[in-house]
Amino acid sequence: MDSIDQFLETVSKGAYPRESEVMKLCQTAHNILDAEANTHVIRAPCTIVGDIHAQFFDLIEMFRVGGEVPDVNYVFMGDYVDRGHHGVETFLLLVALKVKYPTRVVLLRGNHESRQITQVYGFYDECLRKYGSVNVWRYCTEVFDLLPLVCVVEEK
Repeated sequence: MDSIDQFLETVSKGAYPRESEVMKLCQTAHNILDAEANTHVIRAPCTIVGDIHAQFFDLIEMFRVGGEVPDVNYVFMGDYVDRGHHGVETFLLLVALKVKYPTRVVLLRGNHESRQITQVYGFYDECLRKYGSVNVWRYCTEVFDLLPLVCVVEEK
């Protein structure tokens, strides 16, 4: 990956980055998430976002309407993949934003951020179809393992 900005530009257009770039991004995210607590405590204001379920274009529109990172702090509550056709793009965009702006983006783990669920509801097959192997799925699920479970906003 030449730069996180280049990666973000590629993914924001809905294009698939090279597998080697995904691996590097996920390794970087792994290091960031591993250093963070399993419970985040943050201050308002922030925008809290519910299930996305691979709705990449809705996510892009949400940023257009609600504000771009880093101008707005975001807490994403999980369920980034499955049930849609753009789980790879959706999750990689969010991971890239987390890598570039680690204090502005919180990615929580939902019930779809698990190996078992993604094998049933489509993310596994999507990765296989788009990349021709399960490697990208493995890189992403390794990031899933480190996503925090809780975010407390303003002690509530």
